[in-house]
Amino acid sequence: MNNSTQIISLATNTLKTEADSVMGLIDKLDEGFVNSVQLILNSKGRVVITGIGKSANIANKIVATLNSTGTPAIFMHAADAIHGDLGNIQKNDVVICISNSGNTPEIKVLIPFIKSLGNSIIAFAGNSNSFLAKNADYFINTSVEKEACPHNLAPTSSTTAQLAMGDAIAVCLLELRGFNESDFAKFHPGGALGKKLYLKVEDLYPLNEKPQVGADTLIKDLILEISSKRLGITGVIENDKLIGIVTDGDLRRMLEKNVDFRKYSAKDIMTTNPITIEAHELAATALQLMEKRKITQLIVVNQNKYVGVIHLHDLVREGII
Repeated sequence: MNNSTQIISLATNTLKTEADSVMGLIDKLDEGFVNSVQLILNSKGRVVITGIGKSANIANKIVATLNSTGTPAIFMHAADAIHGDLGNIQKNDVVICISNSGNTPEIKVLIPFIKSLGNSIIAFAGNSNSFLAKNADYFINTSVEKEACPHNLAPTSSTTAQLAMGDAIAVCLLELRGFNESDFAKFHPGGALGKKLYLKVEDLYPLNEKPQVGADTLIKDLILEISSKRLGITGVIENDKLIGIVTDGDLRRMLEKNVDFRKYSAKDIMTTNPITIEAHELAATALQLMEKRKITQLIVVNQNKYVGVIHLHDLVREGII
C-alpha cells in the first residue's frame, strides 16, 4: 500500500467509525433527552456546561452554538469550578456535565456541590452506570462502540458523539422557541451570514451616485454621465419617471453597428422596462437577481420611483458574496 492510498484508507475508516457512532445515538434518544430539552426550554436561567479535558473543548463549542441560537449559555471548567468558579452558577441555571467515563475525579467532586446549590443536572456520559449518570437529574447516553483511534484510546468518536448530541439539543430548542432568520441575524450582526439576513438595498444605494439623463440627452453627454458616476449605468428620466436605462453594454452594442452616434440620443438605445429592485429588499435578494440575470448593477426604486443604483461591488464590499 503506497502512502497516498494508506492515508485515504485511514481517513475513510476514521470518518466511517465516527459517522457510525453518531448514527448510533439515534437509538439512544429517550425520555432523558426529551426531559432535558423541556427542562432547558422552561428554565428561567442559563445553561452552564462543564467538563474536563477533551469534553471541556466540546462543552465550549456547545455553549457557542446555544448562544448563537437563542439559548443563553456559559462554560465552566470542571477543575476550576471546585477552585472558586462554582460561583458562576446562578439560582435558575441548568447544568450540563459532559464526561465520557462519567467517573473522573473532578466530576465526582463537583456533582455533590452542584446538587447542594439546588440546580438541575443533565449528564452527557458514555457509561450509564457511572457516578455522573446515576447522580444527574437526567441522563443522555453518548456512548460509542469504539473510538476512531486505532488503539481505542484518543477521544475521537466519543467527542464527536458529544458534539452531535449538543447540536441535537440546540436545534430542538431553536425550533421550539420559534427562533427564525431575523433572530439569527440579531446574534450575528457582524458576519456575512448576519448581513445576508438584515442588510437591505436601502443601506447601500445612498453611498453611490445617482446617474440620470433625459430621453433626448445626446450620446456624448450620456457617456459623460455614465463615466462620471462610475456605475456603468444611468437611468433615463422623463417627467420624473424612469422610462429606461442605458448601460456600458448598450453603448458598446451601438458602436459595433458603426452608426453615427452623434445623431443618437438616450431614447434611441435605452432598454425600456428595466430590471429593478425595491429599496426595502434584502441586499442578498439583489445578489440573487444579479446572478440570475447575469448583470452587475440594478436600478433601485422606492414605490416605483427611481432613487439610485446598487452595484455588485457594493455587495462584495459588504461580504455578501
